[in-house]
Amino acid sequence: MDNLDLVLAMTGASGAPYGVRLLEVLLRAGRTVHLVLSPAAVEVISLEMDRRVRLDHFQLSDLLGEPSSVFDPCSSVAPGKAVYHDYRNFMAGIASGSFLTGGMVICPCSMGTAAAVAHGISENLIHRAADVHLKERRKLILVPRETPLSLVHLRNLTLCTEAGATILPATPAFYTKPKTLDDAIDFVVGRICDQLGVEHALSQRWGK
Repeated sequence: MDNLDLVLAMTGASGAPYGVRLLEVLLRAGRTVHLVLSPAAVEVISLEMDRRVRLDHFQLSDLLGEPSSVFDPCSSVAPGKAVYHDYRNFMAGIASGSFLTGGMVICPCSMGTAAAVAHGISENLIHRAADVHLKERRKLILVPRETPLSLVHLRNLTLCTEAGATILPATPAFYTKPKTLDDAIDFVVGRICDQLGVEHALSQRWGK
């Protein structure tokens, strides 16, 4: 079960570097990742990372940048595989509960996406895949970065939690004494990997 495919969705909240770094780490760990990006996610990726990703002509290198350390030939672990799905494609395997996965992460998760998940509104493949993970009682991790949170946001996140999702805010720690922005990003990505059961050495653990 540990090697089941994983689902990663990126939506239009600020925090694109978290999602891209998570994809890199999962691929480097040899996992197969089913990737879905919303149109708003593409805009945020362009704004925050200066990378031009095309939904209709998706290229993994456009998202990861070149050269990517994921495909380091000196690595002892064979790189995983990214399977891209258009956000409008309800025929994708991840739209069905019969397609087995080891979990799903929405990173970053916009408040609009959280609202759709909370209320079971499947307007695109991201919403539908999240709904599938909830109904199948599989791991679903939402990574919001919004601040401050309104009462509407809090109630929607509470509904998601009550339905079985894990809310993992993109909140770096400082006990690890991060020296760079990448260190802060790696802390959050490492916490996501912990939830997925993916081994990593991205940051120092408390007490170590």
